[in-house]
Amino acid sequence: MIRHSVWDPLVRIFHWSLVLTFAANALITDPESNLHEWVGYIVLGLVGLRLVWGVIGARHARFAAFIPTPNTVLGQLQDLATGRKRVHLGHTPLGALMIFNLLLTLLAIGATGYMMTTNTYWGVEWVEETHELLVSWAEMSVAAHIAAVIFESWRTGVNLPRAMVSGVKSVPADAKVVE
Repeated sequence: MIRHSVWDPLVRIFHWSLVLTFAANALITDPESNLHEWVGYIVLGLVGLRLVWGVIGARHARFAAFIPTPNTVLGQLQDLATGRKRVHLGHTPLGALMIFNLLLTLLAIGATGYMMTTNTYWGVEWVEETHELLVSWAEMSVAAHIAAVIFESWRTGVNLPRAMVSGVKSVPADAKVVE
């Protein structure tokens, strides 16, 4: 195995903090409580921090390093279809699409959640329904993300959850690596 230092501490702390806060609000807190609202603000703060870090952060954290193109997405889909094993040191193209999906969805959840606290939108049905729909979309996206991480870990021989804890991807010596 060849070890590649990939995920900096801010990316890892952001990731696991977001996991905990989103899970807390989706599964534990009472949606009508102040705690739910404050945890939602923490989620928005985390997303804001990640957006800034995506511009000024470490190499693999920068959005410019993993903006997917149609060709890179098709390349990864071909890898999946043909069984070709290429290990991406940073985010895979499909993983990048999921990241952008989740960040935008969380921003929209936060916006609709905030709207529900204002006099203008308090009790407005479409705002509440949109908020709930976005939360459901985020939950489905998280489930798909977890499934994809497990599948890619198995397919490529790279333990992706361990890499998000340690910051280091251990890549099989015979793997074709994509920067």
